[in-house]
Amino acid sequence: MINKNFFGNTPTGEEVYAYTLSNRSGTSVRILNLGGIIQSLWVKDAHGVPADVVCGYDRVEDYFTANDYQGALIGRCANRIAGGKFMLDGVEYSLAKNDGNNHLHGGMIGFDKRIWNATESGTDNQPSLILSHLSPDGDEGYPGTLSVTVTYTLSLEGYLSITYCATTDKTTILNMTNHSYFNLHGYESCDCTKHTLWIHAGKINSVNGDLIPDGTIQSVIGTPFDLTIACSIEEIISSNYPLISACGGLDHNYIFPSSGTIKLRASLHDPESGRTMHVYTDQPCMQVYTGNMIDECDPPFKGGVPRKKHCAVCLETQAMPDSINHEEFTNVVLRPGEVYKRSTVFAFRNE
Repeated sequence: MINKNFFGNTPTGEEVYAYTLSNRSGTSVRILNLGGIIQSLWVKDAHGVPADVVCGYDRVEDYFTANDYQGALIGRCANRIAGGKFMLDGVEYSLAKNDGNNHLHGGMIGFDKRIWNATESGTDNQPSLILSHLSPDGDEGYPGTLSVTVTYTLSLEGYLSITYCATTDKTTILNMTNHSYFNLHGYESCDCTKHTLWIHAGKINSVNGDLIPDGTIQSVIGTPFDLTIACSIEEIISSNYPLISACGGLDHNYIFPSSGTIKLRASLHDPESGRTMHVYTDQPCMQVYTGNMIDECDPPFKGGVPRKKHCAVCLETQAMPDSINHEEFTNVVLRPGEVYKRSTVFAFRNE
């Protein structure tokens, strides 16, 4: 079933609604029509006790004040684009620069700050929320009018799936993801360092000091980046490996060995609660971010819970960052007549 409730107003007066999807699985998720934000996600532990496993805010204004993209849909392009510029079919495009000299997560007013049209769908056992948005030609500097649909579905097994679809009337670039901050012990614990993480990836993008790819692909073998054998986030952060210490943890793009079909790519586990989240996706990569830059001066989380570094981890399935400026990277070009379609499933278990 889906319950719709008024959540608040944006600074410009637009109405924000919360849609709560639930079924007999015991898992439930609350999604806002503002930015397609996953505001709450309740999952049972090994003893059947539910907890909210994503960070977020109680007030609309906090999603505009804080700049950490809590739970939001990201677009047009997730991650960073160097210099806020790219060439496409011989034409140079300039994007909004909102990360120093670079473009980040869609710009000043990306998909995360837009009001999406919401349609309820599915059944009581498998409810779906369909969100749609029309991004005009020139939006944040991107070419083409882009028609986007994102569908959230809660399965009877308690799995949350996200399917992204888009078409354009002019050649453009697109790389979408969701930016939820997961803490499987419950977001109130403010500490994800005891979580263990496994990732089916043997390579990452090497980046410079601005977290922009330098064009090289680095093997993780023999380094603390190697998560093909699960280890705790605490072990990773405390490794003193220069490329991790410089970021204060992980903020790196893991490259899967193949893509195009939905496969198990990552698993996050909280040993205390017994909750495990398996990530299935057809995306080619996943940006892993361990909350290293959480600003503790920003508004507190839901219920007044204080913000802390390493309070949660983001597993952002996507294409490589700055792909449009590297021919050898993943393809992010979308042309008229083509359909962009990507899917990610967060499968929760009590183990």
